[in-house]
Amino acid sequence: MQENHIQTEAQLLEFCNLIRNSEWLALDTEFVREKTYYPQFCLLQISNGELAATVDPIQIKDLSPLLEILYDTKIVKVFHAGRQDLEIFYNLWGKLPTPLFDTQLAASLLGLGDQVGYGNLVELVLGTTLEKGHSRTDWSRRPLDDAQLRYALDDVVYLCDLYLELKRRLQEQHREHWLQDDFDQLANPLTYDPDPKDAWKRIKGRQQLKGVQLAVLQSLTAWREQVAKQSNRPKRWILKDEVLADLSRHQPREMAQLEKIRGLEAGSIRKQGETLLKLIAEAKALPKEQWPRDKKRPAKLSVQQEAMTDLLFCGLRLLAEQNQITPAAVASRKELEALVSGERDLELMHGWRRVIAGNMLVQILEGRVWPVFSDGVLRLHESSS
Repeated sequence: MQENHIQTEAQLLEFCNLIRNSEWLALDTEFVREKTYYPQFCLLQISNGELAATVDPIQIKDLSPLLEILYDTKIVKVFHAGRQDLEIFYNLWGKLPTPLFDTQLAASLLGLGDQVGYGNLVELVLGTTLEKGHSRTDWSRRPLDDAQLRYALDDVVYLCDLYLELKRRLQEQHREHWLQDDFDQLANPLTYDPDPKDAWKRIKGRQQLKGVQLAVLQSLTAWREQVAKQSNRPKRWILKDEVLADLSRHQPREMAQLEKIRGLEAGSIRKQGETLLKLIAEAKALPKEQWPRDKKRPAKLSVQQEAMTDLLFCGLRLLAEQNQITPAAVASRKELEALVSGERDLELMHGWRRVIAGNMLVQILEGRVWPVFSDGVLRLHESSS
């Protein structure tokens, strides 16, 4: 495979002319975000199976010839666990390159592991062990040495072979279209531009809060999200998760009470104290019907519901085995508990998971299908009643 390290606009234009008619392109990015809210784009790796290149966006200011190709809807863009890579495209250029293929999602459907890492998948499928020594590289520093560029380029060189092999296996099992819902979700702008009012759902410690405490947490977290975006600073630099949780739990009414919140520094109180108190007071004044509800908080199941969850898990294991997939790749026990509790807007009930297991598990729940153990074999049979 011909390899290039592209650092000038002339080199980029020459490379673009060579890959313009590719059917697919394997892509990866390197970035840093330890000191920023948005990831800082540092390197793009790209290959079509015959040519491979690293493209330096720090030294090349005009990437438009390449973007024209990456946003060409006739070319499939291949990633591994591509959500963070795609976030860069969305943040910088306001749209996502489609159509997409994600080898991590494909590996899950093929029974090769749930959320399997790139290196592990390369070793499992291709029998090649990749170098791991540069995973903590500061990709924003220049110049990058040969070993760093080799490490980065391998992320797409082997991705090409992974894509072709996983695509072949999907076609062989007639599953090539099963992942479309997952790929559509990856290509949904809302995945990368969530409502700040929903940010509280990702806060550590929210499970210990309830009622008006969640209303306070929602208000404070939305404010932190907006401040972090506007200043391009990490959220934890504004306020840490545990501080947000404690503020929501204790709901201080005056500055002196803020000083008792562990982890809330004097400088933050001086700069943000009045704002925090105002947000807390406004959230506490909201009517009860406007308080958010933590739908992920596990409801306490009855003994009968626990037993039904056990039965569904039995069915899930059987269905997963029949399809040569790990049960964890299809659904967690928490999802099964939610299904028993009456929820249907679950990952289990979308895309290939619904096809493989979701619909059948609902039939078990409704008593239309029942596991039967006979002659040492467990099978699912339609209920005779």
